[in-house]
Amino acid sequence: MSPDVLSLTRELVAVDTIDHDESRTLAVVAPHLEEAGFDVRTVEHEPGRGTLIAEWHTDAQTPPLCLSGHVDTVPLGSAEWSHDPFRAEPDGDRLYGRGTTDMKGGVAAIVCAAIGVATSTRAPRAGLRLVLTAAEETGSHGARGALDVLRGKPSGPLLIAEPTAGAVFHGHKGALWLSARAEGVTAHGSMPHLGDNAVYKLARAVGTFERFAFTEQAHPAMGAPTLNVGTFHGGLNTNSVPDSAVATVDIRTVPGQDHAAITDRLQARVGDDAALEALIDLPAVWTDPADGWAASVAAIAADVTGRPQGSEPRAATYFTDASVLAPALGGVPTVVCGPGEPELAHVTDEWVSIAKLRESEETIRRVAARWCEA
Repeated sequence: MSPDVLSLTRELVAVDTIDHDESRTLAVVAPHLEEAGFDVRTVEHEPGRGTLIAEWHTDAQTPPLCLSGHVDTVPLGSAEWSHDPFRAEPDGDRLYGRGTTDMKGGVAAIVCAAIGVATSTRAPRAGLRLVLTAAEETGSHGARGALDVLRGKPSGPLLIAEPTAGAVFHGHKGALWLSARAEGVTAHGSMPHLGDNAVYKLARAVGTFERFAFTEQAHPAMGAPTLNVGTFHGGLNTNSVPDSAVATVDIRTVPGQDHAAITDRLQARVGDDAALEALIDLPAVWTDPADGWAASVAAIAADVTGRPQGSEPRAATYFTDASVLAPALGGVPTVVCGPGEPELAHVTDEWVSIAKLRESEETIRRVAARWCEA
């Protein structure tokens, strides 16, 4: 019997996985999946931080459908919450808690839907593979840690249950995060001529980024690529010339952009003032909305929710583990579709609609049943 999606979401939220302990959360779902006939294993990229891979009838002639989501969450922030972030307390249609939207609600929908299909399907033509990851928020480290298990295995399409409010997104922007580091020579603050000020160097460097223009055209669903300088740190004390300064840069890319070429262009602009290094390098993901499977998912989602998908394809500005998983699985068709509200990800008093939780479970169940049943 499949667990209740609301109850399971609450159980998952109750485990604090802010940059740690994902394996404890996965231990909540593993027994349910094993009871339903899944072969389950957890791969840890560091102690306590595991990615769960659960497989059911993956040896069928048709490659399995892959369902994926992450169980790590971001910090709570400094503002006080009006609801306990780890109790997942319902308030009308809203379920409050860290990870309800991003994305333990989506993970619960995946697990419940998959168990429903596995326990009701006889003689399936295809199976299921669940990949529930750690450390997605900081660069998909959990997904990367599981690649030795996943790479080369036959795979059908990929559905990521990140927050889309139940709509179907056909991809998302890529993420290229860079550090820009400047080095100088320290000296007493009263004798700056004896030093080499790293803050001045870095300020000149990142100042050129404000005027940087991408040459690529805007994507019809994702819009234009973007660049933002997110942090700037330099110096240790007021009365010394700083000998080191570092900034971080967040670039969101569209399909067809070469991250290495972008980095080279930026490095050429800053010259010797700063050295650039990639912190996160995740390509954009895009599936043609005319793809047969993607179109069927959109039709199912519209039927379940009663909300038309619209005539224009949609894409996420955030990144997902699809940047790592889709290429490793052979470039399979990929969509993003989950119960959370995108604008509620990472916020204080994060919540998910309980009605959309149940809609998401039903959408994923129908998508999986259509793929698996003979």
